[in-house]
Amino acid sequence: MKQKINIGLIGLGTVGTGVVKILQSNGDLIHRRLGVPIEIVKIAVRDLKRDRGVTLKPGILTTNPMDVVTHPDVDIVVELIGGYEPAKQLILDAISRGKQVVTANKALLAEHGAEIFTKARAASVQLGFEASVAGGIPVIKALKESLAANRILSIYGIINGTSNYILTKMTDEDRQFLDVLAEAQKAGYAEADPTFDVEGIDTAHKLAILVNLAFGTNVKPADIYTEGISSIRPIDIDFGKEFGYKLKLLAIAKYKDGKVESRVHPTMVPDDYPIAKVQGVYNAIQIVGDACGDIMLSGRGAGSLPTGSSVVGDIIDIGRNILIGPSRALPTPPDGARPIEVQPMENISALYYVRFMVFDRPGVLSEISGIFGRYNISIASVIQRGRKEGSAVPLVFMTHTALERDMRRALVEIKQLACMSEDPVLLRVEGEER
Repeated sequence: MKQKINIGLIGLGTVGTGVVKILQSNGDLIHRRLGVPIEIVKIAVRDLKRDRGVTLKPGILTTNPMDVVTHPDVDIVVELIGGYEPAKQLILDAISRGKQVVTANKALLAEHGAEIFTKARAASVQLGFEASVAGGIPVIKALKESLAANRILSIYGIINGTSNYILTKMTDEDRQFLDVLAEAQKAGYAEADPTFDVEGIDTAHKLAILVNLAFGTNVKPADIYTEGISSIRPIDIDFGKEFGYKLKLLAIAKYKDGKVESRVHPTMVPDDYPIAKVQGVYNAIQIVGDACGDIMLSGRGAGSLPTGSSVVGDIIDIGRNILIGPSRALPTPPDGARPIEVQPMENISALYYVRFMVFDRPGVLSEISGIFGRYNISIASVIQRGRKEGSAVPLVFMTHTALERDMRRALVEIKQLACMSEDPVLLRVEGEER
């Protein structure tokens, strides 16, 4: 039996440093739970002289990541550099050498996961990727193991802490998007270039991974309808409150009639729903299974230690299988992928919030209502705030369930009305009809 599990890290940034700190501070505990110690034998970094706040044995650092991949003593290669290349090739090289792999690389798995998993299965290599979605929240393990007996019906996720922080501040403090974004950048919650976070791209990468696991089909980010939060204004958050909703950037996946809906967009959710109460940089994932019902996982979705915790958890799991022996250790995940059609966005049905800025004059409401009626859109409630004859005022509609295609066509026609002062604002609504 092996006397220890040896690992090599490629990358010692925020997450890599968290992994090292956890292994050093909880080493004895991990040893007792695994049965043998975990030892870091090699770490690839860009800068050998940079102080990362951790003490390492002499000779562990290298600037060549292939020193980790080819090291004869490394059992598990841990890729933490992110991006597509050289991360993809390094992982494939490790797999070709029979090394087990752990990664936190959501973008890589979302785009190239099918190829990587196929190579891993062919080589009987395990691939751990818990840290690729929602940091310290064990959603990957839940879908692969605890909920494996369920047909997953839907997933709703707040899986980007930056966007949730911004929307929380805008909601609680009635502030503008750009103002809160600048604060988030100063506090370190947002990158200097926040595009991936605030435009929903990061969320779409994570949703692609969840959809592949939950529904057993290969969905890529390009298949996922994606909208961000950069155009959200406080006025719409305020109207949402009047209707009893909070605004969240949601990743949504639903299995219905043999097809999968996959979409990312700002969404109004009833303010008494658990996911509506998730604030700040926290993440939450709500899963509905046919047997288990409604389950919600919540916690810190990013950061050195939360994400490092998931990486180390994968290392321990794979370490156990190494100790069991190759005759009993199975490649992860098993080959269950099958093609499932992705429902085009225009074919989904939803409730809708629509705000118009209209010149206040007689007949405006009936004009808009008439167009909605021609496109089979039923109005649930209307709010008109203020009265300024000759000036633009907000006119807000909440609809019953309607088809996305019909809503888009109706808005094209409504935008042409002479009473419109600006383009309409459309937000989708989740929850029961009221």
